[in-house]
Amino acid sequence: MEETAVVCLIAVTAILAFYVWRILNFLWLKPKKMEKFLRDQGLKGTSYRFMVGDLKELEKMGNEARSKPMSVTDHNIAPRVLAFFRKSVTDHGKTCFTWMGVRPMVHISDPATIREVLANHYQFQKPKGGNPLTALLAKGLAFVDADQWVKHRKIINPAFHAEKLKHMAPAFYVSCSEMIHKWEEMVTKESLCEVDVWPHLHKLTTDVISHTAFGSSFQEGRKIFELQSELGALIMKASMQIYIPGSKFLPTKTNKRMKEIDRQVKAMIKGIINKRVIAMKAGESINDDLLGILLDSNYKEIKQQGNSNFGLSIEEVIEECMLFYFAGQETTGNMLVWTMILLGQYKDWQTRAREEVLQVFGDKKPDIDGLNHLKVVTMIFNEVLRLYPPGVLLRRLVHEETKLRNIVLPAGTLLQLNTLLLHHDQDIWGEDAYEFKPKDFQKVC
Repeated sequence: MEETAVVCLIAVTAILAFYVWRILNFLWLKPKKMEKFLRDQGLKGTSYRFMVGDLKELEKMGNEARSKPMSVTDHNIAPRVLAFFRKSVTDHGKTCFTWMGVRPMVHISDPATIREVLANHYQFQKPKGGNPLTALLAKGLAFVDADQWVKHRKIINPAFHAEKLKHMAPAFYVSCSEMIHKWEEMVTKESLCEVDVWPHLHKLTTDVISHTAFGSSFQEGRKIFELQSELGALIMKASMQIYIPGSKFLPTKTNKRMKEIDRQVKAMIKGIINKRVIAMKAGESINDDLLGILLDSNYKEIKQQGNSNFGLSIEEVIEECMLFYFAGQETTGNMLVWTMILLGQYKDWQTRAREEVLQVFGDKKPDIDGLNHLKVVTMIFNEVLRLYPPGVLLRRLVHEETKLRNIVLPAGTLLQLNTLLLHHDQDIWGEDAYEFKPKDFQKVC
């Protein structure tokens, strides 16, 4: 009996020791080993802090930066938007490392290396995990890797060919004309008035995306968009809090509403898709909206390969439509707002843009062919996107030990591609990198 008790005690002790070792290795030994591995190659960075890494400092510096006022004429936004990461790169060099919890994160800020990382989507894949609530908002092309990315990209590409976009131009024109007409009415009532353009531009992008995504079903599309906007606000609020694993299953008011919206949006999109599929099978012509082109491209790919695995499922088509809404609205709306702000500050470029538009179109309706001749306007848009990019960083995960240029990256390393820091790099753009200077794009427009 005593021997049995001793054996059990030894077994329990061994099991406990095994798990204690695994936890210790995960939280301390492995991170410190990876830190030494990176430092031995000449990389500089922050020291690993037990379990949390740099997360506390990241949050603290971010809150401090956002609490201070910032002039609208100051375009050096990196100290506010990427406070901790900018300081790390300044202190340790453009290629350095910080810590996201127990993972080292190597920062990449030069164009050639960033291009190499993005071109190799098999070795450098999008990191999974994080707050699972964000998956409710959108998945699709932006969240798949390797062969799945190739498949999605191949099927989606036809929707963005120049010839297809030509057919969408009238929808752009109608939505824009309606917005401008409302502004003209406001000015007519009062000779001088102040307009908060953001709500108007938000509605403009909503209408344009609804028309181009679903065509004749745009009213349903608008309702889908309203629901997604509400969902986005709820998810943004939730993402500002520390995520506790399993908390998404709690029957809170917010969780219930998010799941309800998710079901509604998917059901509405699926209903529109089913109608289109029935029409396609009946031999009706394909609509020139995003959904019609996507379904047609998907059908042709399956038919050509003779296997449905080469196409997208209905669920994947739904995810692509949701992603088109979410990604298209925020990026376009923000760019238009910053364009108006900058043109309000730099009147000479505003004048040049207006003169070019009048020269190309006169009193005619804008069309795709004419838009291709707007060199000054294109230079302005490129410069706006340089100063205020819609995405300030990208992240990738190294799944197995990989050599990138002259650095060997251990498996489990995160890569952070600092888009904003690259756009504001004075070594590339000159000492006046924080100034609005569209002329820098003159040679490529």
